[in-house]
This record gives sequence, C-alpha cells and structure tokens, in this order.
Amino acid sequence: MTDKFDPENLPREVVVGMLTDFAKNWLAHDGLWFLKVEADAGMDKAILYDKQAWQDFTQIEAKRIMKRHNIPQNGGLEALEKALWYRMYAFINKQSVFYEDNKLVIEMNDCRVQSARERDNRDLFPCKEVGIVEYEYFAKTIDPRIKTECYHCPPDPHHSNYYCRWIFSIEQ
Repeated sequence: MTDKFDPENLPREVVVGMLTDFAKNWLAHDGLWFLKVEADAGMDKAILYDKQAWQDFTQIEAKRIMKRHNIPQNGGLEALEKALWYRMYAFINKQSVFYEDNKLVIEMNDCRVQSARERDNRDLFPCKEVGIVEYEYFAKTIDPRIKTECYHCPPDPHHSNYYCRWIFSIEQ
C-alpha cells in the first residue's frame, strides 16, 4: 500500500520541479493542439483558433494570478509587472521585465518554442498575431487602462537579445 498523496507537505524542491513540469506539459499540449489543427485546417485557421483560445485563456490566467497573489484590479503597470512574473511562461522561458520611459517592457529572452524551432533549423513560429491578443487581453484584465504595443515578435527576425518585446503604457 502506498502513502496518500499530500501536496501540502511536499518539499519545496519537489514543488518547484512540479511547477516547471506542469508549465512544460501545458506548453507541449498547446503546441500539439496547434500542430493538429494546422495539419487538418491549415496555418490560417490554426492561428485564428489559437487567437480565440488565448483571448479566453489569458483572461482566466490573469484573474487567477490576481486572486492568488492579491494583485488589485486597476493596479496599473505595477500590478501588471507583478502578474507577468506569475504566468506559466515565467517558469520555463527566460524573460526580462523592466521600466523604460515610464512604460513597462517585457522581453522574452529565451522562448522554448522559438529556440526549439531554431535548433531544428525551422523558421520561427509567426506568433505576433496570437501574441497581440494574448498580451492585450492579459494586460486589460489586470487594468483596462493599459495599452499594449508589440515592438517586435516573430515573424520579425530574431533579435539578438530577445524573441519578442512588448511595451505597456497607461495614457495620462
């Protein structure tokens, strides 16, 4: 007979490892889903469905992050900055989040999806359309006043320091 599983008493290193595994599994599922739709319906349809799914998912993710980490609604760029570090991506991608000219910037310095495609000598995944929906809806869920701007994202060529760069602002 085995012991009953008790997640509340797992050692910290086990929990951190599990979080990383969960994030990798989530990303693998997202990628596999996309590839199946692309194979069946083509890239344009796959991107259309992906945008629709991310529009809903990113709002759910933002609301759960806000609740779990006591991030206030309408908390401005400071609330968004905090929330960005709790996204699933933060466990598996290397990102930079910083302020520049009173705007919040996130750069995805190492993206598991894009770096894997490069290792396989494949073109970068053209995620800009999906990213615009994802980041805009995530930010607006945190604070509807936040404006999202895509500075750089594939299919743009790979920048030497990041795969994508997003800028968030609140007009005064």
